[in-house]
Formats: sequence, structure tokens, C-alpha cells
Amino acid sequence: MAVTIDGKTYQIGISQYEPIVGKSTIDELRLLASKLSGKVIQNVNSTFTGGGVAEILSRMVPLLQQLGVDARWNIIRGNDAFYQVTKKFHNALHGRKEEITAADFSLFREVSEKNMAVLDQQGDIFFIHDPQPVMLINRKKEQGKKWAWRCHIDISQPDPAVWQFLEPFVVQYDAAVFSAPAFSRELPIRQFLISPSIDPLSDKNRELPQETIDSVLAKYNVPQDKPIITQVSRFDYLKDPVGVIKAFEMVRKSVDCRLVLAGGTATDDPESDKVLAEVREKAGKNPDIHVLLIPPDSNIEINAFQRASTVVLQKSLREGFGLTVAEALWKAKPVVASAVGGITLQIQNKFTGLTSHGIEGTAFALKQLLSNPDYARWLGENGREHVRYNFLITRHIRDYLLLFLAMEHPGDIITL
Repeated sequence: MAVTIDGKTYQIGISQYEPIVGKSTIDELRLLASKLSGKVIQNVNSTFTGGGVAEILSRMVPLLQQLGVDARWNIIRGNDAFYQVTKKFHNALHGRKEEITAADFSLFREVSEKNMAVLDQQGDIFFIHDPQPVMLINRKKEQGKKWAWRCHIDISQPDPAVWQFLEPFVVQYDAAVFSAPAFSRELPIRQFLISPSIDPLSDKNRELPQETIDSVLAKYNVPQDKPIITQVSRFDYLKDPVGVIKAFEMVRKSVDCRLVLAGGTATDDPESDKVLAEVREKAGKNPDIHVLLIPPDSNIEINAFQRASTVVLQKSLREGFGLTVAEALWKAKPVVASAVGGITLQIQNKFTGLTSHGIEGTAFALKQLLSNPDYARWLGENGREHVRYNFLITRHIRDYLLLFLAMEHPGDIITL
């Protein structure tokens, strides 16, 4: 089935997932979807490209449509100044100190009000993703219907001023959805816990022939003559790419290896260029450090980099969930990642990967895997099965369908 979203056509077939998750899982999805016949699910976030939210929606919305659910996807609009403010909100909600002024809050309100005026009116359930469009809830009184706020980030220790500003909007929703119990806040509305997911059949995660992998690395001038450590992330302070280089420099003292830092930017993240410049300055002219700016739709390239890697790294300082970890685990790669946010749900330390703390801890874990390939291989195999059972898109769709049904039938027992 072909589905077009924002001018892009997706060839989607839910039955293609049967060999991976089993026929009974697909049958259950069809049954749940049939209970939503005639309902419109309106998703709203801040960008069609860049970042995990857009990536998940780009795969999930077509699959929901293929299951017969009238799922739609729209974005809010804003200028650079607005996205500067929402980036500061994002960092502050993660606990990073930011200077946020009264003018910033005023600009957020102003742009949000403009978006409210052009919000697509059609929807039985409005599914609003993250803080950028949170004020759309002000349309609820005249719009009616059901509204859910899906928070993809860790707001367990937010900046008090930012949370005090956002909370009055959040509590107007019928429900809030978080990725993990630790991410949530005490709220007077229903809360649901739904982890994100990866799509095993997407270009970023499907199997690749060796010649494709070799071609991508040759294109970016990354030799395969020594072990490769890779981190794939937006160039963002919270992903700590400079810290990655420092850890790599420690590892290089005892293990000859290469580092690949591959990432892009998002249209709602104006800070990326500054971070990229700092990373390039830190890397200097070291021929074993490859800092690669790749477009947000470089899915085959990301897939190839991860598959060519000896170890995949995710050294986040704060993290909502960290889908790049699940992507690497699905490829049976050993992963070293910071013990923050949703990463700890994906990596059971010393069983599905290694969690680390700080630059020195990251360097130690990397050296441990590079010097013990059998152990690294065992971790990777365990990680793949962990993702198969917990973090694939079919489980995610099931959870969302149950969420929508629960919102349509509050307090009812749903007969399947």
C-alpha cells in the first residue's frame, strides 16, 4: 500500500512484519485497529524531519493508515526565534541551566496562538507531541474531542520556571504519555507509559549487503583497517560529542582505533551549527576522527556506519530515550551508553550492553569491549533479542491503539 505524507510516498505493508514478530501479533493489531474505525487521530509535532519523534511518526502513521486507522500528521510553524526559545525549553526541561526571559515566554505564547488559529479542525483524538505545540490544548474548549500530550523527553528534574509555565497547559489534556516511569510528573490527569520503538524494516535498520556498507564508508573516506567506534546523534550539547572525543583519545592510548561522529541537524534545533563547529575544532586534524555532517534522511548511511562499527557509543548527558541505542542493538552490535534516561531501559548493564558514567567510565567500557571481542559479541546478541521483544514498532503501535481505545472509552471494559 502506498501512503503519501508531506509529499513523500511510503510503501507500507503490515504483513511484512510477520516473519519478525509472528502472525498472532499482526492479527492483534488488525483487531485493535478495527475498533477505531471511523475515528480520526490527528498527530501534531514541530517538524517533519530530524530527531526521533519525526522518525517514529514517519513510519507509524503510514502503518496505522494501512491498518485502517485514519491517522494524520501535521506540524506547527515557527520562525528561528521561536525555535531558539523551544530549544532552551527543551534543555531546561532536561535539567540544564538556561537563561529564559519574560520575552521568551511571550514569544512562545504569540507563535502558539498563531498555530492555534490554523490548527486542522478534523480529529477525534488530538495527539500532541512534546512541549513545542503544547499550547494547542487551548482549542479544546471549542473543539471538544479527546486530547493527549505525548512527552518524549525526560522531565523528571525540570527547570522550575519552565515547568511552572507549561504545567497549566499540560493539565488540561485528557491524558499524558511518557516513555518511562521515571520521566513522569505528578499530574491530576491520566498517565500512560509507552516506550518508543524502531522499525526493523526501515532503511535505517534493515539488513544491508556488505557491498553497500563498503560503498558508504568509502564515500565518506572512512577506512576499515582498524576497529571503529561510532556515535550517531544530532550535534547537540546533550549528546556530548566533545566528551566522546575526549573518551576516544583515552582509548587510543592503548587500542588503535577510529572514531566516527555522524549526525545532522533538525529544523527545530538552531543550536546544532555551534555544536558542530566546536566538535570539529576539538577533533582538529586527527585522521582517525571522522566528523560527518549527514542529511536527516541518510538512513542507509547511518545503517551502514552502525553495521561497520566494532562498538557503538551513545554518550548522552541527558536523554529522553535514545533510539540510536535500540538501532545498534537490533544490529547485534555491542553498545556503550551513558546510564541516563531511557537508555537504562534498553541496556541491562553487562547483559545487553555496558552503561557508563563520565568520560573515564566511557573510555574504560570501550577498552573492555575492544579487547574482548567474544564478550562484545555475546552482549550484541543479547541486545538484539531484547529489542525484538520490547522496542519494535509493532509493540509501539499496539500500545498506541490501546491508548486511543482507552481515551475513547474511559472506564469501560473493551471487548476484543
